[in-house]
Amino acid sequence: MMQKIDHVGIAVKDLQQAIVKYETILDSLCYKIETVDSEKVKTAFLKIGESKIELLEAVNQEGPIADFVNKKGEGIHHIAYEVTDIQAEMNRLKQQGFRILNEGAKKGADNKLVCFIHPKDCNGVLTELVQSLD
Repeated sequence: MMQKIDHVGIAVKDLQQAIVKYETILDSLCYKIETVDSEKVKTAFLKIGESKIELLEAVNQEGPIADFVNKKGEGIHHIAYEVTDIQAEMNRLKQQGFRILNEGAKKGADNKLVCFIHPKDCNGVLTELVQSLD
C-alpha cells in the first residue's frame, strides 16, 4: 500500500553547489551523502517535514542521471512514494498494465529497496517506489 511521498529527486550538475543552495532554500541541513554504484550516481538528502529532497549527480557520463542532464538539463528527475510491500505493489501495478523498469526491487540510496515505473505510464513522470529496509 502507498504510504506517502517519500522524496522528490532532482538531477544536478554539481552536487556540492546544489547542497548549499537547497540547505538555504529549505533551511535544513543535508543529512546524508552516498554513492549508488549500480546507478552511477552520487546522492544527497535533505528533509522537509515528512518528505525529503534527493539531489542526484552523475558520477560519470554513463547512467541514467548523466543521460537525463545531457538531454534535459538540471531539474526534477522523479517522484518517489513509500510503500509497505514493494513486491506486492510491483505485482499490483504490473497487473494494471504499468511497465516496471527493473525486474525486481533493488537496493537504492537511503537504505531503501527501490523500483521504477516507466514515465510514459505516469503522464511523463518517472515514478519510484521505495520500501524502507530499517
